[in-house]
Amino acid sequence: MTDFNKLLTPRTKDGNVNVVVEIPQGSNLKIEYRRATGTFELDRVEPDIFAKPVNYGFIPGTLDGDGDELDVLILCDTPLTTGIHLQAKILGVLNFEDGGEVDHKVIATPVDNRDNPNIGITEHWKKKLEFYFSHYKDLKKPGTTIVQGWGDVTEAEKIIDECIARWQTK
Repeated sequence: MTDFNKLLTPRTKDGNVNVVVEIPQGSNLKIEYRRATGTFELDRVEPDIFAKPVNYGFIPGTLDGDGDELDVLILCDTPLTTGIHLQAKILGVLNFEDGGEVDHKVIATPVDNRDNPNIGITEHWKKKLEFYFSHYKDLKKPGTTIVQGWGDVTEAEKIIDECIARWQTK
């Protein structure tokens, strides 16, 4: 049992964030970290057409409006393994609503990304992520997800701080 919320702080000493990977890029498995058991569990198998376009994880020691740790979409050209921890540089945030709940998606990249050190949120990435998050629940719960737009690094930092404060007062 690994309690990432006790082992890791949300922020690193140099202002980046600690991230734990839940779902590798390209996977159609919905894997979730379960705080109560300290385990990663298979929540469901998604249709192949909705494989994750990016690596998916969370920032420990945070709590978003949906009651889960703050989500992170990790831009990287390589799938990252479930359960690994990395330090990530914040690039921005996707403002998102799922089933009426706030469900922000911080966009980040590994701090030491030697394969693609200049990766960023291009218009292509925005369109790809907007499409994915607008449609990935269409086969079971159509119309329950709303992409509300994009925020820059400053907005992402503000959301992270709010989620840290929410965690500390839970």
